[in-house]
Amino acid sequence: MTLITTLAIGVSLPAAAQWLPSEPISFDGGRVTVGGDVSATFSCSDAANASSRLCADDTGFFNYSDYHHSTLRMLRVDVAAVVKATDRFSILGEVRSEDGDLPQPYALYLRFRPWPARAFDVQVGRVPPTFGAFARRTYAADNLLIGYPLAYQYLTSLRADSLPANADELLRMRGRGWLSSFSAGNTTPAPGLPLASAFRWDTGVQLHATNQTVDASFSVTAGSLGHPLVRDDNGGKQVAARLAFHPTPGLIVGLSGSRAPYIARAAARSAGVENMNANFTQAAWGADVEYSRDYYLVRFETIVSDWRPPLLGTPRMELPLRATSALVEARYKIRPGLYAAARLDHLGFSEITGSSTRAEWDAPVSRVEVGGGYPLQRNLLLKLSFQHNTRPAGRTMDLNLAAAQVVFWF
Repeated sequence: MTLITTLAIGVSLPAAAQWLPSEPISFDGGRVTVGGDVSATFSCSDAANASSRLCADDTGFFNYSDYHHSTLRMLRVDVAAVVKATDRFSILGEVRSEDGDLPQPYALYLRFRPWPARAFDVQVGRVPPTFGAFARRTYAADNLLIGYPLAYQYLTSLRADSLPANADELLRMRGRGWLSSFSAGNTTPAPGLPLASAFRWDTGVQLHATNQTVDASFSVTAGSLGHPLVRDDNGGKQVAARLAFHPTPGLIVGLSGSRAPYIARAAARSAGVENMNANFTQAAWGADVEYSRDYYLVRFETIVSDWRPPLLGTPRMELPLRATSALVEARYKIRPGLYAAARLDHLGFSEITGSSTRAEWDAPVSRVEVGGGYPLQRNLLLKLSFQHNTRPAGRTMDLNLAAAQVVFWF
């Protein structure tokens, strides 16, 4: 009900938002800057049990995140601040609350610029993502649609703290990433891992340099691409890098890579596994292209992720457990402020052989989302979308969702 009320206020009383800040707030002569981002999202599905409720939720958990929340039914509040101590040192932080939960630190890092006149930074703490393109556009106002790309949000059945004993156990969890469980490690059902989390930032050191044609980042952090951490849980580190090229105006071509141990120390020990950091890793590669001209914007991104969990019993899993994602999205500006957008998205998996069947180790999923946006004022955006999800296994295998979102930022 809170989300419905928020959406109604945003649509019927846009003028009231003029009383809210329209630009980041600055203090102390610009040394302290505070900004914010608030989004309210509501959705309805065509689930089979919809007749028993006013508006059915995402019964297939297609849009659930690793924070146990649906991205299509969420009230999210972000507050970010930058404190510029000197020309060389700045402190950046952000706290985020979802669905009324207590605010959690999303980002907190020190930025050091050794040469103030050069675009080279060293960042230490809970740092921005190095890998991929969409991870740099995670604010609601930056997303063309309301849903998130599958690679950055959809939960596979794999977990860092729980291990499948054999291929049969893994195949039984196909399409159950929202609440998977295995017999080794933590046996309590819990959400699985996405290919790359869009909802958590990792902790470590990042180097970033840019000029007119190349943008480069390199980082060493505590977690893995699908499981970012504040405190390391296995003693290993993730190494990630990204290069983005700007050969001509409007064109960006990016390449990304990362590798990290992802199995938690406690899970490995419970399974009797040694030398875990050397072998049990998530390695990923990514490529992305963006081109904009006149009224058009087109994006493509693909990610290949290989997981190597320990082989505990028979029938043995065939490693690596590979997941491959691909998306194409586009936007067209119909008139000033009003735009239409669409995204085609697919996530597929390699095959393994169990005792009685051979199948993808997780259920492949496809998503089509279409929609658009209209600014009620410069920094108050209304978005509408329709989403169709399909997969061959899981609690719900076919689901349509209609969603509305109001986004305010300053």
